[in-house]
Amino acid sequence: DTLQERLALVTSGADSTTSAVCYTAATYTPLARRNQEEPLTSLPRLLIATRNRGKLSELAELLGDVPFELTSLNDVGIDVDVEETSQTFEDNAALKAETYRDLSGLLTLADDSGLEVDALGGAPGVRSARYAGPDATDSDRIQLLLGNLAHTPERSWTARFRCVIAVAAPDSQTQLYSGVCAGMIVREPRGDNGFGYDPVFLFPDLGLTMAELTSKQKNTVSHRALAVREVVTALKGAPKRCG
Repeated sequence: DTLQERLALVTSGADSTTSAVCYTAATYTPLARRNQEEPLTSLPRLLIATRNRGKLSELAELLGDVPFELTSLNDVGIDVDVEETSQTFEDNAALKAETYRDLSGLLTLADDSGLEVDALGGAPGVRSARYAGPDATDSDRIQLLLGNLAHTPERSWTARFRCVIAVAAPDSQTQLYSGVCAGMIVREPRGDNGFGYDPVFLFPDLGLTMAELTSKQKNTVSHRALAVREVVTALKGAPKRCG
């Protein structure tokens, strides 16, 4: 299917997902804020290893119909940060998933993702989140990106978002899943529905940036959605054990 056809299906409702059987973006509540009388689910737990609220919400929505209770690092009281020291998305994702698996004893999902811009030789790449320094905001990173592109021809601003997800279980080999979506960088940020570099990443066929897409549209065509789709297929076939 073309990008437009896939988005048309979402807009018409023909590509809607099944009802969630555990906590999703709409129903997920951190354990500390749940009502004391709320019954606990008997589903096995899946630890989502991120502190990025935007990413956590997006992953929770994408994973909405898997037979697991979604749990965050805050839920299980883990305040350790894993430094992403590798030069590949694959190794960084696996490092995070395996570290948090070992700390929690839970089936753990972690991702590493980033933006690759051809005019910058693939930068910011694995350094996307740290591109403008450890304390930089999304706006800081976008402004640095655009500044570094200022003296290059716009026709060379082709880019792609890449996502690699690692799923680490206590008793088996870590599995990797990937997704890529291609586009262009634009001079001015556009849209409010996103985070990171979404406002300057354009889908030329749609004429919209990632941040201008609705959540349903984004969850059909984004790099993270494509990777999670493979994860969902795998998790639905996983043995159901309480964690």
